[in-house]
Amino acid sequence: MLWGWIVVAIGLCALTVPWFLWGDATVVAGIPLWLWWHVGWMGLAALVFRLFARRAWGLGIESGEGSSDGSTPPNAGVDPGGERR
Repeated sequence: MLWGWIVVAIGLCALTVPWFLWGDATVVAGIPLWLWWHVGWMGLAALVFRLFARRAWGLGIESGEGSSDGSTPPNAGVDPGGERR
């Protein structure tokens, strides 16, 4: 799971700058094509971040285990909204 998210992050980073559109003067609806690329990229990045935040937040950071003696459940002190008590 962690490696899948790493691949997605690298892919999004690679698509950030549309190198292949440099020097292209194409205009669509009065806006340069490279700017449309950024609008689409930001939409894609927002969707990926939403998926990540809902399904994998804390991946690779939180162990998902309680304390070392096992006496504290993993979500102790956290209400359902995610706020610490």
